Amino acid sequence: MPTEARAPARAALAGNPSDGYRGAVVGIALQGHFARAWIGDGDPLAPDLVEATLARFRREFGCAAPVSVETTIPRSVGLGGSSAIVIAVLRALCAEHAVELAPTALAELALSIEVDDLGISAGLQDRLVQSHGGLVLMDFAGEHPVVERLDPRLLPPLLVAWQDDAAEHSGVVHSDLRARFGAGEPAVRDAMAALARHAHAAAAAVSAQDRERLCAAVDASFDIRAELLELDPRHVAMIRAARDAGAAANYTGSGGAVVCVCADLDHRESVAHRLRAGGSKVEAVVSDQAQYTRTT
Repeated sequence: MPTEARAPARAALAGNPSDGYRGAVVGIALQGHFARAWIGDGDPLAPDLVEATLARFRREFGCAAPVSVETTIPRSVGLGGSSAIVIAVLRALCAEHAVELAPTALAELALSIEVDDLGISAGLQDRLVQSHGGLVLMDFAGEHPVVERLDPRLLPPLLVAWQDDAAEHSGVVHSDLRARFGAGEPAVRDAMAALARHAHAAAAAVSAQDRERLCAAVDASFDIRAELLELDPRHVAMIRAARDAGAAANYTGSGGAVVCVCADLDHRESVAHRLRAGGSKVEAVVSDQAQYTRTT
């Protein structure tokens, strides 16, 4: 078997999208979907992402074996599909060429490839979740991000939902927010500070197993987004359906998928039923803390 590596999908729970604005985010890696990269020629998926990653790795480390990629992550729905491809390719290349990168360094390199080499507007949190794995609180207030691991076993039952025909490229959202933040718009700056507070509240709630406080932080994160941006009614309908069923709900990213916090397993099934009735695809959240690279 060739050298291969994986990177999971991810979902933000609270604080997003403040990661690009010195805020904080709680995010979780998802076991159910992933990008897989392996050393060898093939018909690579997402060639721009793959080719840019190969080119950067070659410039940085002087070598880059051919890589092929496949992914099971739904495209452009806010589950970190693009960043997972880059992270998986970097992991495979590092394993093949004996290059060691710490998780945060891996995330920063992946972001630089997308932002600097491909001109994609994005933040760091997707890549940090995918490089560290599990459930993490990420604080971006300082010069370098601080990542704190949380215990996903303390979470109440979660699910994610999305609609393939309601995908939206996250770069559109990030470009608008970045311009408004850079212009000093008070509403945007205040919102990012509030989102950071909700992320820290969510992390504390997880550790305390305080579902009510966690739900408040999750709901507030979406409510702030709704005040800042014009949202796709199809995405908002998923949030409303989840809330009508008694769950807290927030966007997983900026593409339209949503994450729901439920009271127990029976409640999660009832929330899932409500979302499926509206045409959404639904999956229970299982945290991904597996090893990501295999070399034979």
